[in-house]
Amino acid sequence: MTSPTDLYREIRDRGYQGSDQPVRTYVAGLRTGTIEPARGAVPRPRKITKWIMLPRGALTRHEEDELLAIRLACPDIARACDLARAFHDLLQHRRGHQLLAWVREVEREAPAPILAFAQGLCLDLDAVTAGLTLPWSSGIVEGNVNRIILWNQNCQESSPWIQAQPEANTSST
Repeated sequence: MTSPTDLYREIRDRGYQGSDQPVRTYVAGLRTGTIEPARGAVPRPRKITKWIMLPRGALTRHEEDELLAIRLACPDIARACDLARAFHDLLQHRRGHQLLAWVREVEREAPAPILAFAQGLCLDLDAVTAGLTLPWSSGIVEGNVNRIILWNQNCQESSPWIQAQPEANTSST
């Protein structure tokens, strides 16, 4: 660590207009351990998640540096990043046969949200493995089912000739 005088000169050169006393007090607190070092601005969780989920070559150099600093500062984020990227690799390259090994790795040492995700996958491991392995998708079928349901609802709302059946009169005359 530099001396309080050197630090004061440096921040004064950057535009600080106050006295040197707050700088001396701060450095003395750092030395005695009564003050925690100031931390830089931490990016929002959504931004960190985006950096983790983007393909490895898609980050700028600055974003890579920030993600590295965050990973070094927080081991849970580093572990979550590694596991998320490994799962993305399973998904993208259809490596369902490696899913169980990924789940076992998560069970050994993972942050709670990733562990909960992996436990949810285990509820129907065969279906998830098939989904990560086989090239077939039910997306087209689901899309057609939704289209038919919406068409049916739209027809019932816009057709005046489709009337609700009158209720039977149960009162006696």
